[in-house]
Amino acid sequence: MTDLERKLYRIIYNMSRFRKNPTMDDLKRKTGKDEPSIRKAVQNLISRKELEWDKEKREWRF
Repeated sequence: MTDLERKLYRIIYNMSRFRKNPTMDDLKRKTGKDEPSIRKAVQNLISRKELEWDKEKREWRF
């Protein structure tokens, strides 16, 4: 897991604990990265099954 992936995982995990899904603006502000690199890192986490988006409940699963 890269540093960015680890950072995004922790941000998503911590914000999801309080029932708040982070927006792209939240992720850009907290990581200092641009949208394409954030999307790529999240896709990597999803492809390795470390993150999963539940469309029905609209929340992340870990």
